[in-house]
Amino acid sequence: MSETLKERLSAEMKRCMKAKEKERLAVVRSLQAAIKQVEIDSQKTLEDEAEVLAILDKAMKQRKDSHQQYIDADRPDLAEQEAFEMSVIQDFMPQPLSEDEINALIDQAMADTGASSMQEMGKVMGLLKPQMQGRADMGEVSKLIKAKLS
Repeated sequence: MSETLKERLSAEMKRCMKAKEKERLAVVRSLQAAIKQVEIDSQKTLEDEAEVLAILDKAMKQRKDSHQQYIDADRPDLAEQEAFEMSVIQDFMPQPLSEDEINALIDQAMADTGASSMQEMGKVMGLLKPQMQGRADMGEVSKLIKAKLS
């Protein structure tokens, strides 16, 4: 059985400590802290990979937003730091889906739900989100679904 994301993060933290990679260690620790915070808030241990992946996906989105803001504010030093953090987070994310794979999953979900109008978009998104979490930009997926339903 392959190791879970939480186990991979823990192993990476230990590896970074031994290798004295302070910058990478700080990012890994921040990811672990985010997971721990959700566990404390929800008062349960996150066992489901999708839940942990959702936290990593949220962290990635935050870094992307910050990166863009720093670029817009002409702060290349801070933008570079955000880019580094995104690269570390990306190491733990699953392989992204190709455009063909995304379209195939959308078509399958639309067939499964029988969606034919915009009112049924929620059903399609609900079915796709667990399959695509962390592997595709859900905003772009939403646009593709809207195009197919209209």
